[in-house]
Amino acid sequence: MTITDILLLAMAYRKVWFYKILDKRTSLIAGALLFPVLLFSQGEKQDSLQRKVTLIECVAYAQTHNPQLDNARLNEQIVEAAIRTRLSDWYPQLNFNYNLQHNFQLPTVNFNGNFVNTGTQNTSGLYLGATQNIFNPDVLLASRSAHVVRQQASQSSQEQKINIGAAVSKAYYDVILTTEQIGITEQDIQRTQANLKDAFYQYQSGIVDKTDYKRATIAVNNASSQKVFYEQSLKGKFAYLKELMGYPLAANLQLAYDTVQMANNIYLDTLYDVNYSGRIEIRLLETQKKLQAYNLEYYKWSFLPTMSAFGNYNLNFLNNQFSKLYSKSFPTSFAGIGLAFPIFQGGKRIQQIKQAQLQISQVDNDIISLKNSINTEYTQALGNYKSNLKNYTAQRENVALANEVYEVIRLQYRSGIKPYLDVITAEADVRTAQINLYNALNQLLSSKIDVQKALGLLDF
Repeated sequence: MTITDILLLAMAYRKVWFYKILDKRTSLIAGALLFPVLLFSQGEKQDSLQRKVTLIECVAYAQTHNPQLDNARLNEQIVEAAIRTRLSDWYPQLNFNYNLQHNFQLPTVNFNGNFVNTGTQNTSGLYLGATQNIFNPDVLLASRSAHVVRQQASQSSQEQKINIGAAVSKAYYDVILTTEQIGITEQDIQRTQANLKDAFYQYQSGIVDKTDYKRATIAVNNASSQKVFYEQSLKGKFAYLKELMGYPLAANLQLAYDTVQMANNIYLDTLYDVNYSGRIEIRLLETQKKLQAYNLEYYKWSFLPTMSAFGNYNLNFLNNQFSKLYSKSFPTSFAGIGLAFPIFQGGKRIQQIKQAQLQISQVDNDIISLKNSINTEYTQALGNYKSNLKNYTAQRENVALANEVYEVIRLQYRSGIKPYLDVITAEADVRTAQINLYNALNQLLSSKIDVQKALGLLDF
């Protein structure tokens, strides 16, 4: 039995044992396409850039390296800094001012009918003031809504994680199944080359004319072209996966996978009911509604007065001689409470309250609309999943039937019972059935992700 036959048999049963093969290229192809589990060297550093990675590791890598997710995390920090900026107004505000002034001409006042100069040639002052907000609608809004604003930023990041995780999963499956399609075309090339030899020998023996030989050559050329197409397509799909992961474009990325395990993970409980609260989009709208409610309260608070406490300590220096300006100070100090009460602003506050109430109603409508959209999304995703599952089951059966028919017709051709055209047709049916199987598996896994996302079951 040749090495080629061993590899084909191993692909059929999805079990591969690695031995030392003299042909290094054959070993690399077998390891990339057939080995179903993740291998790690005992002394190898656990670096995602240096070893094969699973789907879970690809998603985890994307969670920490994707630029959009990094921006989402930065946005959380920006929001936190903005909150702290607003809350700082609750603390006492201290201010210090200093001035130095020389009067070239002193002010003139009328005193008992006489015009006299007042003041000194040189003045200076040190002023220390403190204010403390007691009640202020702006600061109160920032204080009461801070936790909701943080929640909104966190939920936005979570939404990004879910979207990126789903996209990475689909891209991962696409790469894996395209890799498998390359393996199928390699098997097809091997079959057509074997058929080419059979047709050539029969042509040399005078059993058939050269038509069979030329048809076999055409089949080999077509299979080779198909392989090149899949190989070039794989490069683009790898680039897209790297883009989603935030993976270095120049670095090598190797994926660890098991197609048997992938096939075992296709099933999904279709009896789930839509849980709207599980969708991050619904939670974001509910958070937005809370913020709108705080905004409504803020406009109602605008009818209340603002109140603050203040205190000042001033050192004044007065002297006509600059050299003696700071020889004596004249301190003043005071403290008090300020109250500002807006009486009438042209109906502005009433309209702001109405505006805030209408905005809350808009959010309520958005929630209703989103729930309807989620229900439609789930119904469509579930329908696609069920149809793809049926298609996958049919294609899996087609592969078994096509292989069986091909082997029978090939033997009949060698015995001179069937024409070579039947061999070509049977071989094309095998290739088509295998490619359709992996396409169906890719569609099925992607539709499963869509169903899970619609149900709000994805959590990264």
